[in-house]
Amino acid sequence: MPNTIQTADLDWQCVDGIDIPISKQFGDVYFSKDNGLLETRHVFLNGNDLSTRLADLQAFEYFTVAETGFGTGLNILALWQLWQQVRPNNHSHLHAISVEKFPLSKADLIRALNVWDELKPLADQLIQQYPLPIAGCHRLNFPNERFSIDLWLGDAQDIFPIIPKTAPVNAWFLDGFAPSCNPDMWQENVLNHIVRLSDLETTFASFSVAGVLKRGLKQHGISISRPKGFGHKREMLKAIWLKPEVQVEKFTAENPHEASENQNSTPQEIEHASSLQFKQRHIAIIGAGIAGLSSAWAFAQRGHQVSIYDQSAPLSGASGNPLALLNPKLSPIAQSADHLMTLSWQFAQHYYPQFKAFRAISVQQLIQKNPQEALDLVTEYSPDVLQHFSAEQLDLKTNYSSVQLKHAGAISPQQLCDQILAHDLIDFKIAQIEHCQKLDNAQVQLLDTDQNILGAFDHVVVCCARESQRFFSHYPRLRAIRGQVSWLKNTGLQLNPKQAYSFGGYCMQLDAEHLILGASFHPERDDTAVEYADHVHNYELIHTAFPDYAKSLPKIDNWHGRASVRAQTLDYFPVLGKGVDDLEMYTFAGLGSKGFLFAPLCSEILAALVLNEACPISENLLNTLSSARGRKKVRVRKPYYQAP
Repeated sequence: MPNTIQTADLDWQCVDGIDIPISKQFGDVYFSKDNGLLETRHVFLNGNDLSTRLADLQAFEYFTVAETGFGTGLNILALWQLWQQVRPNNHSHLHAISVEKFPLSKADLIRALNVWDELKPLADQLIQQYPLPIAGCHRLNFPNERFSIDLWLGDAQDIFPIIPKTAPVNAWFLDGFAPSCNPDMWQENVLNHIVRLSDLETTFASFSVAGVLKRGLKQHGISISRPKGFGHKREMLKAIWLKPEVQVEKFTAENPHEASENQNSTPQEIEHASSLQFKQRHIAIIGAGIAGLSSAWAFAQRGHQVSIYDQSAPLSGASGNPLALLNPKLSPIAQSADHLMTLSWQFAQHYYPQFKAFRAISVQQLIQKNPQEALDLVTEYSPDVLQHFSAEQLDLKTNYSSVQLKHAGAISPQQLCDQILAHDLIDFKIAQIEHCQKLDNAQVQLLDTDQNILGAFDHVVVCCARESQRFFSHYPRLRAIRGQVSWLKNTGLQLNPKQAYSFGGYCMQLDAEHLILGASFHPERDDTAVEYADHVHNYELIHTAFPDYAKSLPKIDNWHGRASVRAQTLDYFPVLGKGVDDLEMYTFAGLGSKGFLFAPLCSEILAALVLNEACPISENLLNTLSSARGRKKVRVRKPYYQAP
């Protein structure tokens, strides 16, 4: 899949004082010169009967709308505005999926959306989270609105085949430039996958009544009608995938004013998503590290009740260090769409700022090997993301140049934990879970080591690092990796609190008085006593990078530290998904040294799998993370990053 994203090349035409964007790539306008917003409402909102359907959503019902071309985002904003007007006061949720090959630059998007004053409050929120032009899925969450967007950047012919069907699409906006201008959008391959992602009773609407579109839908047994189009357009397309027992005559009888074009074929066999029970779920999470906490937050934000169990205090394992650093090594741009670290970094930038525990920083990543690869990487990304610094430009004296990652972060784990556990729907309990068993109603019952019944739950998520393996008959191997961080009074040069340094290890200000250094790396060790030798190791790391600065640090005898054991898979990917046993049990573990980076996005993926929601990663990456991997012989791939 070609993964280099090119932004849209635009011309602008002023019509009655309104700037209309025109695509140079396709030679077509992005929205109607008559009134693009009214056309969207007529064709896509009314064409899918969304006012009624959205207003009738039950509590905890999940409704998905997908479109074939994001463009200026006008359709999505109009949908969002309608949702604000008609949504029921319950825990129903509206999700939008959109694909775009040539995304507008942020500056062009702002200019294009300035046309619609009534949409400005929503446009401002969209613009705030508008992603960088990097291929793959970008999830934009608006939890207070019970609304979310998956914006997939890439060619529709490449994107639609890789979207996993974890939730069926309920309504389609078949948008994009006219078939005569953009024939690739309307090819059989694209339409086949649009149908694959749909289900019986899915509806479709389009401004186009081109033959290629009608034929593509009709061959799947989808009933088509052609009501009046918008403005001067004589027709538009409206369609529905009817249940087999519903006759075509019933559809036309309900729409007597519409011309109907149907054929007597039955819907093709597709894999139906599990029927979602529209109710509040009670979910048990075993383990209160960052995997368990972020999973609990994902479910609670959706209105579900969560009970977290841990055999001791929260963050007692590898997640409990004084500080967590978001310090990804980005992939080459051509690999970004399926590179978990790059995808997680993008999602984390919008996830963590909702917590007081987060502070935005930049990281100077010293180039200690493969300098040409590092320089090539800088040229692939925007200067707003990566920038090269010579050794002389750094605040600390060194022999190495560096790549500055401008958007990184530091997190106080304990402060984050406190805010998550303060959620009204999250309950924490100390208990050692010994056994899980299935009840007749398909719930899972938890028992502790004394065989006390702790409760029955709709779903159980196991997030207890290496201990996760004992709850499942099959599980990828998790190896132990001991790591120790050191912190000390910084009596010499105070570092910039908004700057961290990465050099195999890392260093930054922990607080106004202390410097934190990390971390040692000892595979196949599970001891947690603080060792002088590991302090020496951390000193040697910083001495190699910044010898003059290291010499100014206090003696190692006065250092403090914390050692913990990380759980790491052999292929360096977390374990995520449903177990292979006949229980409603899932797992999220094996994060290694990147727990705080991976946890936010992986928790969204987990929620999608448990609750039958849209999934924000490709089918390939989802299979890579699956706990079922390894049942067949799998080649252990070399990761894009090496754990420190």
